[in-house]
Amino acid sequence: MTELPWLDVVIFAPLAVALALGFVPKGRVETLRTAALGGALFVFALSIGMLVSFDAGEAGFQLGTSLSWIPEWGIGYVVGVDGVSLWMIMLTAFLTPLSVLASWSIVERVKPFFIFMLVLESALIGVFAALDMFLFYLFWEASLVPMYFLIGIWGYEKRIYAAMKFFLFTLAGSLLMLAAIIFLYFSAAGEPTFDYQSLLGTPLTLGTQRLLFLAFFAAFAVKVPLVPLHTWLPDAHTEAPTAGSVMLAAVLLKLGAYGLIRFAIPLFPDAAREMTPLIMTLAIIGILYGALVALVQKDLKRLIAYSSVAHLGFVVLGIFVGSIEGMSGGILQMLNHGLSTGALFMLVGALYDRRHTRLIADFGGLAKSVPVMAGVFLLVALSSLGLPALNGFVGEFLILLGMYTRYSWWVIPAAFGIVLAAVYLLWAYQRVFHGEPATKENRGLSDLGMREIAMLAPVVALIVTIGVYPKPFLDRINPSAEQLVTRMRRCSVDGTTGASIPEACGGGAGAGNVAEAP
Repeated sequence: MTELPWLDVVIFAPLAVALALGFVPKGRVETLRTAALGGALFVFALSIGMLVSFDAGEAGFQLGTSLSWIPEWGIGYVVGVDGVSLWMIMLTAFLTPLSVLASWSIVERVKPFFIFMLVLESALIGVFAALDMFLFYLFWEASLVPMYFLIGIWGYEKRIYAAMKFFLFTLAGSLLMLAAIIFLYFSAAGEPTFDYQSLLGTPLTLGTQRLLFLAFFAAFAVKVPLVPLHTWLPDAHTEAPTAGSVMLAAVLLKLGAYGLIRFAIPLFPDAAREMTPLIMTLAIIGILYGALVALVQKDLKRLIAYSSVAHLGFVVLGIFVGSIEGMSGGILQMLNHGLSTGALFMLVGALYDRRHTRLIADFGGLAKSVPVMAGVFLLVALSSLGLPALNGFVGEFLILLGMYTRYSWWVIPAAFGIVLAAVYLLWAYQRVFHGEPATKENRGLSDLGMREIAMLAPVVALIVTIGVYPKPFLDRINPSAEQLVTRMRRCSVDGTTGASIPEACGGGAGAGNVAEAP
């Protein structure tokens, strides 16, 4: 009996549900909502099956499929997961049904909204699973389209401007990456191929590595985003509907960090090592800049958007610090940020549904009328600023620990960013939920309903679980993190020829192979 191809089903199940929604009449709003929620929950259940089948002790790719797609061009359908992509896929599948629940306030064009949400989920999972460079780029670009429409159609006043800015920024960086992918295709040893595992250890001079790394880095740095390529993010977050903001912050931003881990560092390790000080400097600037700008924001949603710039700076630090603790912490922090910031955007969306404003000055004293919301908001804010026993602390501690062992002085400005996070988050919380109500509309607001509690309770449970017992998550991350760090440290350039030594770069069997399809 053949085992169920969990990964393939998880990739395409959201697309199948989206197709099925196309046959539901647009006037049957409740049916569309229920079907979208049921479909998203079904995909999450499938992802649980993938998680159970995953071998925590294996560093290579698992649950994979390798099929020839366009053999004359060296293009294949090659997918697989390791300890990095596993949790990103799980995060996507986990947050999609919660985003659907957060979208009950959508009353116009309900049918296309949920179709775009499910198409977006399928594209995102595809990005995290693809091990063929052509397939990766296809899913990467496909993820832009539904998000563009989610912002542009269901966003707020400046939605068209925000959607266009998001699309153009990310597309520009992606075109540079495409050029680098094509160069790699023709540089492959033997027949030209887009297969990622075959391209690992491709002999490249250091100068070529630099150029190709910068091309990939441009695409990924825009998506993270790193300062100064971040300017699209606050506008996109502010104007997007609640579900769009959740998926954008929790998952789409992780595409950049994931790309650095999966492609930029393993394919061009010498260039990555050489540029580490510059990239770490940009990450530190992002941490401090994002925190300082968040501190002066008047719009609550915009404040959380700038906090993402700061938090993703920590992720980049962990990725490039060159230690197993830092890499594991960076990967775990990708998951932590998705949970904490996703929950914050859900709560801001719930506030907007009640008050139709996001300005901090319009709130005040809300804890008296919405005590449950105030309590949940405080817990999520504390997790975001890294309070011990909550998820954010684990990731940030590992990153700082990894930094101290290799770049001890860099810990000081990074830790100062955590202090600033406490300032802007707690100050915003105090102004929104404590003191006297700014207006009479703040009195008598309804507290979280059952739908909203069902939406937030799983996130809160995971925030506490990871903070108290992160071992199951780190057990699956650490083998892949160790392999990535080893490849980055050992890969070297031959002093005579200027070309990378393939064996040192971790190519071949050590890269991990996905199973051939029968």
